[in-house]
Amino acid sequence: MGKNLIQQARGKGGPRYRAPSFNYLTNAKFVDFKEKINNGKIIDLSKCIGHSAPMMHVLFDNGQKSILIAPDGVRVGDLINVGPAEEIRPGSILQLKDLPEGTNIYNIELNPGDGGRFCRTSGTFAKILTKTNDFAIIELPSKKQRNFDLKCRAAVGIIAGSGRVEKPILKAGKKHHAMKARNKRYPIIGASSQNAVDHPFGNKRSARKAKQKGVGHFAPPGRKVGKLWPRRTGRKK
Repeated sequence: MGKNLIQQARGKGGPRYRAPSFNYLTNAKFVDFKEKINNGKIIDLSKCIGHSAPMMHVLFDNGQKSILIAPDGVRVGDLINVGPAEEIRPGSILQLKDLPEGTNIYNIELNPGDGGRFCRTSGTFAKILTKTNDFAIIELPSKKQRNFDLKCRAAVGIIAGSGRVEKPILKAGKKHHAMKARNKRYPIIGASSQNAVDHPFGNKRSARKAKQKGVGHFAPPGRKVGKLWPRRTGRKK
């Protein structure tokens, strides 16, 4: 009797595939300011296991506190702007319409008020290429260009922790615990290296590395592994 594939089992709600979000410090989203706030002050820096970048604790003018992703170069006691200002400091939160072209930004909102969705990994940043009357064209870290509403907010700067990937992980155990803390799949095993009960391409024969064939058009989502179905078959007439 076979088993579900790993991509079929994930997301079912079992403890093996559930992220330990109760251990996370914060979701690092922009708060929805109900009143006008001019600036905030960084009162502490900390680490959250759910994020690759360090977090900064910010105290705003109205007494509200928030935990946000920290940019490179900030320290405790620094001020950040909220809204238009003469000097744009690292970590400042502004709408895209108030930011000049060529500015490095991160934690960009997809829809105004959602708290930030794009560019949230340590060492990454996006860049404002140009702006029109309706939207801003932003180059994401993947070099892909995307249009964003001018009312969407973003933070200024480059996310701290850029040297994270430079230090090698020398032991498989350290990698296991690091991935488990964020509910990431590890290790990733090749389909042909598995047993026949675990994957359609798996078998015990070492000579036959895979059972490569086109998957059916009406196969369920978890079964669509390997080659995609052809649009047509047979000799073209």
